[in-house]
Parts: sequence; structure tokens; C-alpha cells
Amino acid sequence: MIINLADTEMMLSFAEEMAYNGHRFAAFNTDEVTDTDTIEFFRNPLDAKEYCLVMTNDANYFQSLPVESVIDDLRAVLESGINTSDNEAFELNGFAKLFRESKEILDNNLNTNIMNQKNFEFLKDQLKYTGFGETFDAELREKMMKGDQDFKIMHTGIMNNGVPNKDILTVDLNFKKSEQTDMYFFNSYHVNLQKEENKPGLEHTFYINKDSASITMKEAYNLMEGRSVNKDLKNKEGESYNCWLKMNFKESDSQGNFKLNQYHQNYGYDLEASLAKHSIKELNTPKYKEDLLNSLKKGNLQSATFVVGGTESKMYVEANPQFKTVNFYDENLQRINHRESKEEKKAESQKESVSKDQKKNLDSDEGDSGRKDNKVKKRKIPSL
Repeated sequence: MIINLADTEMMLSFAEEMAYNGHRFAAFNTDEVTDTDTIEFFRNPLDAKEYCLVMTNDANYFQSLPVESVIDDLRAVLESGINTSDNEAFELNGFAKLFRESKEILDNNLNTNIMNQKNFEFLKDQLKYTGFGETFDAELREKMMKGDQDFKIMHTGIMNNGVPNKDILTVDLNFKKSEQTDMYFFNSYHVNLQKEENKPGLEHTFYINKDSASITMKEAYNLMEGRSVNKDLKNKEGESYNCWLKMNFKESDSQGNFKLNQYHQNYGYDLEASLAKHSIKELNTPKYKEDLLNSLKKGNLQSATFVVGGTESKMYVEANPQFKTVNFYDENLQRINHRESKEEKKAESQKESVSKDQKKNLDSDEGDSGRKDNKVKKRKIPSL
């Protein structure tokens, strides 16, 4: 249908009025400019087709269309933002079709951009809460925009146990695109822990869990250092459970990953009770006690203050769920005999007991002395 651009609004108003009055089809000459005077409307398709057959000849060709189709095309012209004040003949159907296709492409691109941004934000948060911070945001966005099926981001850091050392942690973060959509997923990260220069490092791949808490970078380091980490996990049925994890360096799977031993709640390990057997100053303050417990559950080798014979000293402590106890280290990270640490608690308890007994005896002596002083000798009164 060829129309005058300046007649667009008038043609739309006229077509909507005819549709409102029950006319469902429009017929027009495809070779001439159609306006409100030359377009014909019909209530049923047979009448519209018959009109087109009668009017068509060697010089003119008539066509019929549903009125709703004409209305949609006219609305598309107005929606496009084109200047409709010019007197210019143009092909209505072709223009409307091109506009819709362009709009669809723009909408798809917009939706894709929105989805890509949401995907980026999700992955960025995953990296942050897995312990890799926000330093990879720019690199992550750049690699996602390339559209490769999978990609890696490398991270290298120096880890320590509270004292200077040269533990170098090299991590490959693994991302892969879904086969069904353009969404990327953070699937795993591969860790190489090198404790000595010019020697092969210890390697393990940690997988990102969808339904339960993943192992953070610091927890991964602690596990590879041989310490235990407490996590809330889910079984195959989706049921949550709490357990301690400890890396078994004697067993590995087909992919070279070490087995992770689990010590469940019913195993009977009570971290708080194990700590209470020792004279640790932080246990006397609720906030410090909570911080100590949380740190040990993350697998950290945590500094603590021990009080022995009234003297305070700093030592390091770690959870040992396998043997239902806690391990202690001096300031040089040398292991302290477990029996010695028990003796410290015993010595402190004995000292407190002796102190209480001395005080009790002192109070008793003071009471006896007081009673003697208060005694008054009876004097015989002479008779008159």
C-alpha cells in the first residue's frame, strides 16, 4: 500500500473507526497512492476479494488486507518517529516491516546486554565471596565480551600463617559458557601451592557448589596446609548437614585431586569443649571467644593468649577434629606437645585451688583471733 506520509495520522484514525464499526478488511490499488477516499472497507473477506477481482485490469491491480494489519503498519510509522509532516509517497507495508525488524534486533540486543550484565554481576559476586576480591572485574568483563566457549583468569598470591613465609598460591579460575544460552558459569578453580622455590607445588581443583557453600580461597589454602575446615554442605537429596573437611594426601581420584575426609556432626567433635580444657584468655570474653571459634572453623591457624602461672604468652591454635582435640604451636610455629598444654591447664587450676585454700585459712585465723579478743573476764564484785 502506497500512502502519502502526511496522511498517516488521518488514515490511522479512519481505519480504526471502520474497524470499530465492524469492517474487517480493506481493499486498495497497489499502483496508486491510497488515501481515505480511495480505500474501501468490507465486513467479510469474500466481498473484499470479489471487489479486487472486479477492479483489477491490465493497468491496475487491487489487493485486500485485514484492517488490523493496516492499522498496525500505520502505528509503526508513527512509532518510528519519522517526520510525518512531509508530503511524500512511500510504501507503507515495506517501511513497517523494516521498522519492526530493526526494533526486534535492538530489543534483542538490549535484552542480551541486560542478561550479560546480570551474568557479569552474578559472576563478580561469586568471585568476591569465594575470596578473590574485586580485582578481576575488568578482566572478567573483557573475556565475557569475547564470547569464547570457555576462558581462564589467573591469580597469584603469597599466603602466610601470621609469620613471614614464601607460600606462593597460583590459581586458575575456570569459566564456561552454557550450551543452551550465552550465560557463563564459574565452575571451578585449580590451585598450585608452592612452599619451596624450584620444587613442584601441591595441586588440587576445587569445584563451585551450586546448592551449598563453596570452599573459599583461604579455606582451600588451609586445607592444602593440612588443617581442617568446617562447612555446611548438602547431600544428594538436598538435605543440609554440617561437617569438618580434611584433605587426605594419601588418596587421590582419577583427576589427581586429593580425597576430602568428612567428620560429621555425629562423629562427636566439640571444638568449644576442646578449647575449654586449656587456659585461653579469649574464652573469657564472649566476642573474642566467638571470633576465635569462627576463625578456627575456617581452618585458620589462629593466635591466642595463654595464661599459665599468671603469665600471658602468645601461641597458635588449630582445630583437629580427626582426633577430637586442638593443636598448639609456639611463635615459631613449632608444635607444642599436647600433654604439655594439658599440664598448663592443670597447673593453673591447682594454683587457683591453692590460692583459695590459703585465703580460706587466712579468713579462719582472723576469725579465731577476733573471738579471743572479744572474750571478757568475769570479775567478782565485793559485798558491802
